[in-house]
Amino acid sequence: MIKKLNNILRKNSKILESAIAKVLCAGVDKNYRNIVKYQITTGGKRIRPALAIICCKLLGGKIKDVIYPAAGLEILHNYSMIIDDIIDSGVLRRNKLTAQAKFGKSVAQCIAIDYFASVFQAANLSKNGAKISDLLSEAIKILTEGEILDILFEQRGRENESYVFKNRCLDIDIKKYSEMISKKTAVLFKVSCQAGAICAGASQKQLKAVGDFGFNLGMAFQVRDDILDIFGNEAKFGKKIGKDIEERKGGNIVILLASREFFRKEKRGLWGILRKKEIRQKDIDRAINLIKKTRAKEKAAALCGFFAKKAKDKLMLLPKNAWNEALKQAADFVIIREK
Repeated sequence: MIKKLNNILRKNSKILESAIAKVLCAGVDKNYRNIVKYQITTGGKRIRPALAIICCKLLGGKIKDVIYPAAGLEILHNYSMIIDDIIDSGVLRRNKLTAQAKFGKSVAQCIAIDYFASVFQAANLSKNGAKISDLLSEAIKILTEGEILDILFEQRGRENESYVFKNRCLDIDIKKYSEMISKKTAVLFKVSCQAGAICAGASQKQLKAVGDFGFNLGMAFQVRDDILDIFGNEAKFGKKIGKDIEERKGGNIVILLASREFFRKEKRGLWGILRKKEIRQKDIDRAINLIKKTRAKEKAAALCGFFAKKAKDKLMLLPKNAWNEALKQAADFVIIREK
């Protein structure tokens, strides 16, 4: 990560990790604390709590006022990943076993409930508890809608789930894709920034500006994630390359942009792979090779840059200080990250 952000995270890492552990284990029997803490100890960039801390400091707030909301945001992010891995039967994340792969789906679901409760415990440990709780409650509802859209964009599978079977979306365009990632990814970046601003006593104008920054940063982050899913380095990315193809995800910007360039035969070939009953590694390789014949990677990178620039433009409405510069660096980091 960019040096300035690394320094911020390193400086606050001990207090943040302590707050996360304190909240997650509060009221939990000692026999279950290790399994509860497993997900949070698998790593991660901690970019969402970092955004909350930076936005708080940007607007003159204090670390002690934002640390528990920041911890709650990281717990919420990990909660969403536990659920996502249960839904997708994910085995690896950050090069480690997912909670559902390590403990089984039933126990992973129980762990997720602990994370859900911990989000609000963390919010209530701040002096702005009611406002932070309302913000996170709204975010969770939007995240849920985004997760449902992501499931409905799958091109096959879940035939035993009648709602998905009847409402599956086989015609995904850029507008639908944008709606999905705005709900599944961008909203949590937005509220991370806004939580920090609330802890600093921000004005409504400032709250909107940091929220808009976070939203556009989140959009850029997800577009980059889609690029890495197809073109990334597996060792650096920490997830299997082509996982979206294996999971028949139609909601990947690279796939959508490639489809726009294909002739009918190639387009039918790519979407035919996504709609196969069983997708093998040779199918994933074939799909990626088809995509590589297009300019989808370059176009997706341009879109990522577009959102990153929109994010940085919002910073012009906020105080000019070292924390503003750190947010600019966050936007720069998102478009070049490899994991």
